[in-house]
Amino acid sequence: MPRYKILTWGCQMNEEDSEQMSLYLQERGYEPAERVEDADVVLLNTCSVRRKPEDKVFSTLGQLRTLKQRKPQMVIGVCGCMAQLRADEIRQKAPFVDMIVGTAHIAQVGALLEETLQKRRLAMRLDLPERKGAIVTDIPQRKVDRAPKLKAFVPIQYGCDKFCTFCIVPLTRGRERSRPTADIVEEVRRLAERGTKEITLLGQTVNSYGKNLLEGRVPFARLLQLLSDIDGIERIRFTSPYPRDFRDDLIRAIAELPKVMEHVHLPLQSGDNEVLKAMRRLYTVEQFEEVAAKLRAHVPGIAITTDIIVGFPGETDEQFENTLRVVERVRFDGAYMFAYSPRPGTPAAQMENQIPRAVKQERLQRLIALQNQITCEINSAQVGQVFEVLVEGPSQKDPTKLAGFTRENKMMHFVGSPELVGRLVRVRADEAHLWGFYGTVVA
Repeated sequence: MPRYKILTWGCQMNEEDSEQMSLYLQERGYEPAERVEDADVVLLNTCSVRRKPEDKVFSTLGQLRTLKQRKPQMVIGVCGCMAQLRADEIRQKAPFVDMIVGTAHIAQVGALLEETLQKRRLAMRLDLPERKGAIVTDIPQRKVDRAPKLKAFVPIQYGCDKFCTFCIVPLTRGRERSRPTADIVEEVRRLAERGTKEITLLGQTVNSYGKNLLEGRVPFARLLQLLSDIDGIERIRFTSPYPRDFRDDLIRAIAELPKVMEHVHLPLQSGDNEVLKAMRRLYTVEQFEEVAAKLRAHVPGIAITTDIIVGFPGETDEQFENTLRVVERVRFDGAYMFAYSPRPGTPAAQMENQIPRAVKQERLQRLIALQNQITCEINSAQVGQVFEVLVEGPSQKDPTKLAGFTRENKMMHFVGSPELVGRLVRVRADEAHLWGFYGTVVA
């Protein structure tokens, strides 16, 4: 039986795309390979949000060149965001690549593979939906018949209409488009029947879901209610919401629906209004802080995490200090923090006053130090509290312990018997760390 290997870089949406591609290949009789060297088909599912993952892809292609020389019948494909954006460069630097598949054509991976095998020439699909409000209906039926899993990603929306000046996503994934509500509900119901207990809803601006559906507008809060009604699903998460679109009905849904977890990842990006305006983020610092305050007022104990970029073109020392001040005021439970990385084709890459790398790195290290201190202080203050944990399996840190995440999305390691895997248990936090807790199961 022929075998395949998929290498994935990037976000949860990329991971979900890779799972879909895996299912398409399995439909055609392929089985997964443990190693690239053992595969007949190797697909690189790529990310273009920052330069580093792109560099890793070209490095991997360099390694695959030698393997392709030894195994000329091997099919090598580049898929996803980088394929969408840099197809010509991929063809130039890696002419041995057999398939280049853009983000809107994941569903055609199987057909493109057959085309490559039959015609022995490059197969390439790169066009993106141009119409605002297009509907996504091509998620495979086989996807809901995938192997049982405790936790699953469920895409509800693709693309983005925000066009932030630093962001490549509208160029790599196209205009915002939602999946029909009935399709999402059916997928989640089938997942629940196969034992899935936690789902994470995926979208670039997930809380703008449902604006252009044929059945009429379906607010994101309404979707959460529909999914909460599905028996078997015990936990619902979502990422990433857009601050301007965080309505009161969504805050009420988090507060009132027991299955919706008390964790929100709310991207700030900058703590200075002028920088936010230059980024084309359609909110102010004051509006962001108002959303965070409402969440904490209505959902006691909620964990709020964020994304922050430092060194955006033209960012002054004072503007960076404003970001530090917001971090000190809001006190995020955690953050993904980055130095600005110019993305070709975005307006920010053409802006004047690009910040020197050394300045960006110094600012990044200061921000990381501050946020890590805050995270440790928050976690330390929670020692002694009892948390609900979904037990996922043996701890990677210590195989003699079990591990799982709290409702607030914090890792917990604890001693427990194997039969606890897949169950919700109550665990007291005994010891706090930057990454989470060590704890003890309580009755």
